[in-house]
Amino acid sequence: MTESIPVSRAVDGGLAKLMPDVDRERAWLLTVDGAPQSYVDLDDPAYLEFEYARRLAYVIDALPGPGRPLDVLHLGGGALSLPRYTAVTRPGSRQRVIEADRRLIELVEEVLPLPPGSGIEVCPADARTALEETPPGSVDLVVADVFGGSRVPAHLTSVEYARAAARVLRPGGVYVANLADGAPFTFLRSQLATFGTAFAELCLVAEPGVLRGRRFGNAVLVAAQRELPVDELARRTAADAFPARVEHGPRLERFTQGAAPVVDAAAVPSPPPPDGAFGIG
Repeated sequence: MTESIPVSRAVDGGLAKLMPDVDRERAWLLTVDGAPQSYVDLDDPAYLEFEYARRLAYVIDALPGPGRPLDVLHLGGGALSLPRYTAVTRPGSRQRVIEADRRLIELVEEVLPLPPGSGIEVCPADARTALEETPPGSVDLVVADVFGGSRVPAHLTSVEYARAAARVLRPGGVYVANLADGAPFTFLRSQLATFGTAFAELCLVAEPGVLRGRRFGNAVLVAAQRELPVDELARRTAADAFPARVEHGPRLERFTQGAAPVVDAAAVPSPPPPDGAFGIG
């Protein structure tokens, strides 16, 4: 079999690189300007290399009716790790992926094409605009994994955005987002306060070292209008190779205490990560 060759190409967001994994025959790592964005194994789309991606997947797995098809709106595409995962773990799902970087879409289509009949539609558009144009009550799940470089854009952090996300969900639907922050968690705490204005239930999934302020890292925010499957999420994340903790209820309220919701006029991007936080050698 011909050896896979790394691919480098300028995309709208910077210099994209697709690098083959020497340990897995048809697996690739996508980086943009050195920051890891996605990992995809074409032979095994259910394999997720990144810890935060597995935590997002645990939320998908915990939705009612294991294996049943879902209508999913993905904000942020990258190399389509989570859409591919959902397509194989919940066959028949209808998934719409919003990715602002048109040249990145073209690169992924060329090097990492989707299989026929995947049920995944990729649309070049701004995430906030696409969300606001989505019909009310039309999706079961919104997955937000949008980073401009290594920062969540400001217009995806506000009360108005949170309310738009709540509006598109069906009864019982769930919003899940990949965020990043470090102590003193000004951004993360403001996001919890912000989404608390639009959703009745929240929980947060992150590694204990991140939650204790020992390092900058990813945190997965989960929001819904119904009770969340926190016990199941806690079991799954605790059993991961990189265990995480699920914060909810009074502990999450204490973590959020004193933080104020953010409106569009005052919204700012998530903080830049320290040098080397998400880089690769």
